[in-house]
Amino acid sequence: MTAGTSTSAIAPTAAARSKSEQAYEAVKSWIVDGTYSPGYRLVLGTIAKDLGFSVVPVREAIRRLEAEGLVKFERNVGATVAGIDPTEYLYTMQTLSIVEGAATALSAPLIGGTDIARAREVNAEMRECLKHFDPVRFTHLNQDFHSVLFEHCPNPHLLDLVHRGWNRLASLRSSTFRFVPGRAHESVDEHEALLRLIETGADADEIEKAARLHRSATLDAYLSQAKNL
Repeated sequence: MTAGTSTSAIAPTAAARSKSEQAYEAVKSWIVDGTYSPGYRLVLGTIAKDLGFSVVPVREAIRRLEAEGLVKFERNVGATVAGIDPTEYLYTMQTLSIVEGAATALSAPLIGGTDIARAREVNAEMRECLKHFDPVRFTHLNQDFHSVLFEHCPNPHLLDLVHRGWNRLASLRSSTFRFVPGRAHESVDEHEALLRLIETGADADEIEKAARLHRSATLDAYLSQAKNL
C-alpha cells in the first residue's frame, strides 16, 4: 500500500466486485432456469432495482455474461439473452457421453455402499418429480445423481473434462427434458440399471458402455424431437 492510501479507499472497490459477482450469479441463474428466455431484453435499471444495486455492478455482470455467450447486444435493442446453439449442444453432449462414460467406469471400483444409497435416494426423488414434472428440478437432480458416480474418478484430467461438459450444458440452458419429457421416465430406469451394474461388480467396459449410451440416448431423443419442430 502506498503512502496516503487508506483502507477506506480500497473497501468500495472490493464491495463493488462483490456486488458484481452477486449480480452475475443472479442473472446467470435466471437465464439458466428459463426465467429469462432467449431474446429477453435485459434492462439494466430494472435488474439493478430488483437486486437493490446500482447499475454499475449489473453492467459488469452483463459484460461477463456476454463474454460467456449467454448475452448478446443488438443494435437499437441493447442486451438480450442469447439463443441456444443446437450445434454447440450436439457437440457438448457427444463429448460428455464419452468422457463421463469413461469417468464413471474408472470410478466404479471406488463407489461404496453409501454412494449407491445416495444415488438411489436421488433417483427416487427424480421418480417422484415425474408425477408433477419440473424439468429444471429434474435436470438438477440428474446432475446430482451422476455426480455421485463420476466424482470418485481417479483421473483428475478426465474429471475436469466432465465438469467442463456439465458447465457448458448449464451455459446452454439445456434442460433437455423440457423438450422431451418422455425421456425422463426412461432416464430414471436406466439410472437403476447402471447402479446395478456398479454394485454387482460389472467390468469397466460394460459400465462405460451403459453410461455412454445413457447419455447419448438423451441426445438422440432431443435430435429426434428437433426434427419435428
